[in-house]
Amino acid sequence: MPRGRYSLHDPHDHTPLAHEYFQCAPGPSGWRYVSRLTTPTGDHHGSVDLTLDALGRPLRLELRASDWQVRGAAIEGVTWVRTDPTGSHATEGNVPAHAFTGTSPAFLIATTRLLRLTPTASATRVRLVAFTDPVLAPRTVDQSWALLEREAHTTDNGPLTVDEYQVTALDTGEQHSVHIAGDVVLAAPGIELEDLESPPSTFD
Repeated sequence: MPRGRYSLHDPHDHTPLAHEYFQCAPGPSGWRYVSRLTTPTGDHHGSVDLTLDALGRPLRLELRASDWQVRGAAIEGVTWVRTDPTGSHATEGNVPAHAFTGTSPAFLIATTRLLRLTPTASATRVRLVAFTDPVLAPRTVDQSWALLEREAHTTDNGPLTVDEYQVTALDTGEQHSVHIAGDVVLAAPGIELEDLESPPSTFD
């Protein structure tokens, strides 16, 4: 069960945004990721709880940020309920999309589990609902994912397979790389893996 800490920063000006303390593991239903976020000064900032089924679809999502809350799942596309900080107003949403995304590294792992790309496969288009900080506002985004390279590295704990993905935002054409080993993000825009207490999990 990998556990560790990511640092999150603005990918454009590198302003520190948060630390994300996480643990994740495959399970009978698929894969689960839980984390708590703190500001750079150590104050509570939010949390992530994401469970995927065996096909990589979101069985359950719970996000918290600045007292806003989102609960969602893959139902007729993706469906969610967003609640304001006072708890007095809740809005429902539904979009014919494949899954969710956001600032947490959990969503990058979730997208790769959903797409199951191979290095010989062509780029695959995916529609996602992104929840943007600081108020978890929903926004539908279209991306293209391609697995550019799969490389094995020798470590003290045995071979570590690292996948390099190219992600393209289809509305702007902007591209970036994401490096993932098992269920841990090694590098991505705005994300740095600062600490890892145990090796990444491997998927069948």
